[in-house]
Amino acid sequence: MRLVSSTCLAVALALSAGCATTPTASPTALQVQAYQTKEFETDKSLAFGAVISVFQDLGYIVQSADKDTGFITAYSPSKNTTNFFLALGGSQSSGQTKATAFLEQIRPRFTSVRLNFVNSSKISSAYGQSSDTDKPIMDPAVYQNAFDKIEDAIFVRTGTRGAPSSN
Repeated sequence: MRLVSSTCLAVALALSAGCATTPTASPTALQVQAYQTKEFETDKSLAFGAVISVFQDLGYIVQSADKDTGFITAYSPSKNTTNFFLALGGSQSSGQTKATAFLEQIRPRFTSVRLNFVNSSKISSAYGQSSDTDKPIMDPAVYQNAFDKIEDAIFVRTGTRGAPSSN
């Protein structure tokens, strides 16, 4: 009787452990593109300035920006004192965050913005060797928060664009 009880207990534990360790599926490339991209009702030039402004407001250093291609690269300082990732709704991050933005005029007065954020950290050994580790930020809330800030910047720029200058 004791052998039957022990066997039943072992089987029940094995079955319940198998259920608890179900891996979560990684998002598909199309799902990632969907949360990394947003369309704005504005021209490319205004959206371009808004994205650069948001990057700078959040402490990023704009490394390159080309309005013709619509490509912007930026990075946070190595010692992240601006808490950029926290400002976008993420958790505390050590190391550096790299960001790219691609802006594309998709039809008159509509611009598509695709963002990509990557956490980058440098690991150094006692022997002077170092390696970089880049990990894409896959949290849709981070991208939505960034798009909300870009939308606000576009709104402000649209409201001040037609304002008369005070000379």
